[in-house]
Amino acid sequence: MKLRDVMTNPVIRIHPEESVSVAARTLTRYNIGAMPVCGNDGRVCGLITDRDIVTRCLAAGRSPGTTTVREVMTSHVVAVSPDMDTALAAGLMGREQVRRLPVMENGKLCGMVSIGDLAVKEETSLEAGDALTEISGHLSSTN
Repeated sequence: MKLRDVMTNPVIRIHPEESVSVAARTLTRYNIGAMPVCGNDGRVCGLITDRDIVTRCLAAGRSPGTTTVREVMTSHVVAVSPDMDTALAAGLMGREQVRRLPVMENGKLCGMVSIGDLAVKEETSLEAGDALTEISGHLSSTN
């Protein structure tokens, strides 16, 4: 199975100069935990998660109304192709310790795939479970 078969599309995205408060409201409105950050050219320059907002803005004592998404986003983004096999994507998630991957085609964002997207498909649920185990094992070993 390919990622194009399980990815979410269209993708909610945000501009890097938007405020963190706009990002938080957008995440809440769409009931999502992360969204890609895209510049004027439409290319992905980062990813902002609810955890980024809490740890890099709120816990750091910064104001969400005046702090930009660019200041708190995760700038190292691992992206994949829509033609990637879902089992390979699950393995990549485990190795990279991420739960979500932007899907890019011809340099443009065309979807998002989460570990949850993989877990609900019978064909990929085992790989998703393995990836989550690897991610969770890393988290517990660093605490």
